[in-house]
Amino acid sequence: MFFHQDATFEQLSIHRVGNKAQDEFYALSDNPIDLTQDEILPDLLMQYFMKPFAKANEVYRFYHPNDDLQLNEVYYFVRQYFEAKIDFHNMSQQLAKHLYEVSEHPKIKGGEVYVVALKNIQMEGEEHQAIGIFKSENKEAYLKVYPSGEGFDLEYEQEAININKLDKGVVIVHTEEDEGYKVLVVDQTNQSEAVYWKDDFLKIRTRNDNFQQTGNLMKVYKNFVNDKLDEVFELETADKIDLLNRSMNYFKTKETFDQAEFEDEVIANPQAATLFKEYQQHFEEEFDSPFQSSFEIASPAVKKMSSSYKSVIKLDKNFHIYVHGKREYLETGFDEDRGMSYYKLYFENESQS
Repeated sequence: MFFHQDATFEQLSIHRVGNKAQDEFYALSDNPIDLTQDEILPDLLMQYFMKPFAKANEVYRFYHPNDDLQLNEVYYFVRQYFEAKIDFHNMSQQLAKHLYEVSEHPKIKGGEVYVVALKNIQMEGEEHQAIGIFKSENKEAYLKVYPSGEGFDLEYEQEAININKLDKGVVIVHTEEDEGYKVLVVDQTNQSEAVYWKDDFLKIRTRNDNFQQTGNLMKVYKNFVNDKLDEVFELETADKIDLLNRSMNYFKTKETFDQAEFEDEVIANPQAATLFKEYQQHFEEEFDSPFQSSFEIASPAVKKMSSSYKSVIKLDKNFHIYVHGKREYLETGFDEDRGMSYYKLYFENESQS
């Protein structure tokens, strides 16, 4: 878990980075920002920068395609700073110039880049120093109403920053540097061109921890049930929902995932279990993310995946059947006289919500 409530700023530098593809430029400040002259500003900035990370569960690491971390620009400059080989403001300038070099998609918006040095960041139970890099791309108009004489007056700011809407951010925690640090990322743009932040600027990939293992396993199993099993078994929609419900119940009630136990209790078919292993292997090879045969189940990952596990059967535009369990109480058939399929449900009690 990540906590910033006791964190404080050590230094802050601000630069502006334009879109290189649009022949815009970057502007580097000469000095860091002095935060000692204002008691309120540091708290507002801490809310702006760090609040979006409160729900960040996925932990990443820096990497480089050539397997040499020193070739990763962000990793290199941050490590240089942590090892006191360059000063903070110099590091911030180098990071801003690197961001400019990768801002080549025509739709990438220019904006201010904030680089901060933080202390007392809590990550997985330990306190660390950290570097934060944040970018504001979207501006909004703000109104300010204030007393004037016997009434009020009005001002506006045309292009101001909403401190509740951070566009992009990364926190690099000063630990496990030889493995690529622990890295948390926020990207609120959700557009195709936004991948440059993770892929081109940061060059990061997920750390294969319990959260990642849990989420990946649930995702792979869901795709396996919905897409793969039909190639071998004749499954009705209710059968697929039952398999997904059983797996969800497994992850919600167990503390530890065990591959053999999962295959026995959830899949409950040797042939299907073999197919699932093959399906897992394809995922491992494609995404270079191996599965462990046993790991602690991460509840936040289960909660995150639960919304994508559908348990409803939609019948034309007339009925929805929600299947929460007891697959044997649900039958399907075909009525020759009406020329229509039907479901038959068995129950003991009826209630109206």
